[in-house]
Amino acid sequence: MAKKPKGLTSDDRSIWQRVAETAVPIQHAPVSRPADKKPPKKIRAEQHPAISHFKVGARAAPLPRKHDIQKDIRQQVAEAPVNMDRKSFQNLRRGKLKPEGRIDLHGMTLVEAHPALIGFVMSSHRAGKRLVLVITGKGKHKDEGGPMPVRMGVLRHQVPEWLRMAPVASLVLQVSEAHLKHGGGGAYYVYLRRKR
Repeated sequence: MAKKPKGLTSDDRSIWQRVAETAVPIQHAPVSRPADKKPPKKIRAEQHPAISHFKVGARAAPLPRKHDIQKDIRQQVAEAPVNMDRKSFQNLRRGKLKPEGRIDLHGMTLVEAHPALIGFVMSSHRAGKRLVLVITGKGKHKDEGGPMPVRMGVLRHQVPEWLRMAPVASLVLQVSEAHLKHGGGGAYYVYLRRKR
């Protein structure tokens, strides 16, 4: 095996010479450093107001909300306060309680569904029922191309609102999304107050 020559060959030198002739040197601007400039002052944690209250393991403050958009209906129902017994509520969420009555609002318009729901809830309360199932369906996604977005599942969004209004608001103790075996996101459990 032949050894590689050390350094540049004559061909390499001629190519480098041609490149060096066309190169323009960079003019560096002189760096000005004021003689009286002091180094930055170190700030201790006690002096900085944002750090003074911080402790290792503490939680950061929540960020402010950046929008004013209404939450999804599932989130609104899930975040509603629990007004019934906690153990019963957990059994309700797990689908362990059996609804005593049900109404299916599939295919109804808002005008048809509202009086049907109100009548059903009032008659169920009169009959002494505690847990009823309201089936709304998840709704069909239809975009008609208009300038305003259309909500998917109009009944699914409207039923919790109707249950918070008179004349049934005083009869309803809790509204919760149904367990999968009773319809999941397309149905609601409505837990009624005791008949007096």
